[in-house]
Amino acid sequence: MATKSTGSRNGTKKSAATTRKNTGSNSRSAAPARKSTRSNGKGEDMPNSKFHQLFMDELKDIYWAEKHLVKALGKMQKAASSQELVNAFADHLEMTKEHVSRVEEVFELMGMKPTAKKCEAMEGLVAEAQELISEEEESSVLDAGLIIAAQKVEHYEIAAYGSLRTLANRMGHTDAAAILEQTLDEEKETDSLLTQIAESSVNEEAMAE
Repeated sequence: MATKSTGSRNGTKKSAATTRKNTGSNSRSAAPARKSTRSNGKGEDMPNSKFHQLFMDELKDIYWAEKHLVKALGKMQKAASSQELVNAFADHLEMTKEHVSRVEEVFELMGMKPTAKKCEAMEGLVAEAQELISEEEESSVLDAGLIIAAQKVEHYEIAAYGSLRTLANRMGHTDAAAILEQTLDEEKETDSLLTQIAESSVNEEAMAE
């Protein structure tokens, strides 16, 4: 009887050990694999988090802004008299169309349909440019004013894209951050080009009028 009792206890221990082993194995296999955000560009933020919603709201804002700017740049190009400035607006118009496409690509990476949210800031900046065009005749003074208006727009976009890139990086959306940074760099280049045009000829010609 003692021998049977010992065997029973040993069997119980063995059974319990086996159960623990199997349970541990199942727990490990059930745990979700942690994806690398650097390989697939998908972040680990919760879609319902306020931080994520902030990012999406800002993305919708710049999407509206870029689409609105496409219409405005054509008018600014027609109003300019300096050929160098005309060319700069024409180039930036094509670039802005590309920026719209890139924002749509970021929406796709987020698993969202591109949606625009009215950007009050861009609407106001564009309205200022249109008011300037309606009040000033074609001249170097108007060109100087158009450069100022355009640089106000660029500075807003630089702030917007810089912030979006930072948020995307913080959430681990590295692919989205890379796209946003590419546009950010181009906005900075456009701002520098406008400064160069103003300082090399337009401002001096405007002062002489």
